[in-house]
Amino acid sequence: IGNREDITLRALNILREVELVAAEDTRKSGNLLAHYGIKNRLISFHEHNEKKRTTEMIGKLLKGISIALVSNAGTPLVSDPGYRLIEAAVANKIKVTPIPGVSAATAAMSVSGLPTDSFVFVGFAPKKKAKRLKVLTGLSAEPRLLIFYESPRRILSLMEDIISCMGNRNAMLAREMTKLHEEFLRGRLTEIVKSLQTRTGIKGECTLLVAGETE
Repeated sequence: IGNREDITLRALNILREVELVAAEDTRKSGNLLAHYGIKNRLISFHEHNEKKRTTEMIGKLLKGISIALVSNAGTPLVSDPGYRLIEAAVANKIKVTPIPGVSAATAAMSVSGLPTDSFVFVGFAPKKKAKRLKVLTGLSAEPRLLIFYESPRRILSLMEDIISCMGNRNAMLAREMTKLHEEFLRGRLTEIVKSLQTRTGIKGECTLLVAGETE
């Protein structure tokens, strides 16, 4: 999810052994491969060409060509492209093997200080306010930990909407996890919002954990 050293030995071996690497961003994945001295063919596979690429890649897989699917950060398909490809591969009885690795959701939970025995992964809330409020209101009675992904541009508005729908709950905001400027803000949602409002800007992808309803 940011730190190159978090990749597993198995993942590196797979990237060396497959015949093709399908990457969400070929430039970023190319830098990763170069860092580890891996020379392999890269093709783009992202939300804008996923439908077309899926047809192409299923054809290759049926011919016996091995392909590794990688996302920019974290685990593929967890709020990242790939669903159409995996669905089509399963339908065509093509073997699909998971290569376990890092995920922002589990990394954030491990240091949150919040109850993590059960949780709801929400991912990215709707961008449009009306739809977002509807989703948040529907989650307001959920007793399990809530996990959100959000961009730095919308994180403040998301937290403000959560407060309006769910109240001022305990939370943790993880920013730039595993990277140089890694930061964790813990406390009530209003405290985290107040801290961010004093800054000139917010950078880095954000993972927000919000305590479930306990009353």
